[in-house]
Amino acid sequence: MKYTKIPENAFKELQLNAGVLLTDFDTTDGMTEQELLAVMIGATSGGVNFAATPTYEDYGADIDNAPTNVKELKKLTGWEVKMSGSFITVSTSSAALMAGAADVDKADTTKITPRNDVADTDFKDIWWVGDYSDKNGATNGGFVAIHMLNSLSTGGFQIQSTNKGKGQFAFEFTGHYSMVDQNKVPYEVFVKAGTAEAGA
Repeated sequence: MKYTKIPENAFKELQLNAGVLLTDFDTTDGMTEQELLAVMIGATSGGVNFAATPTYEDYGADIDNAPTNVKELKKLTGWEVKMSGSFITVSTSSAALMAGAADVDKADTTKITPRNDVADTDFKDIWWVGDYSDKNGATNGGFVAIHMLNSLSTGGFQIQSTNKGKGQFAFEFTGHYSMVDQNKVPYEVFVKAGTAEAGA
């Protein structure tokens, strides 16, 4: 027996392309192109990195004769949830999002004013959605969607300009727990295979 095989359904389970960052997403039916454009945060470069890292405590570490990492004594104490990358486009809304604790001026909507305090409205849900499966048609395409809850920019507002090139706005968002529902981990993942397009 050779072990240089791949699963028969490998191509049906590939995540493809860089994906998009959105302020909202419909995980039941997906979204039309027009609906996507209305909720896109901006264009990215170099892809997007998402990482949800759990923190564990080994409650058997100080117990005599207990081996390291006894499964019954392992406790998960929290998650660190981050999404990072670089925008190559910027708007007042995305600049305010990257600044984190900031407001778009109501009198002058071209102005973003940072604050020294964090408001509840600074925490936004962010979605990363990428193509998935071998069926990626315009209507019934599959997707992998990551819903990051209560996101706040923790990387600050950054720009790296380039001579004769595009500026890049590096971002880092962190998902947060809420006191309202302290057991809700601040991210969810949806994996939905595509179906054949009508007439295909």
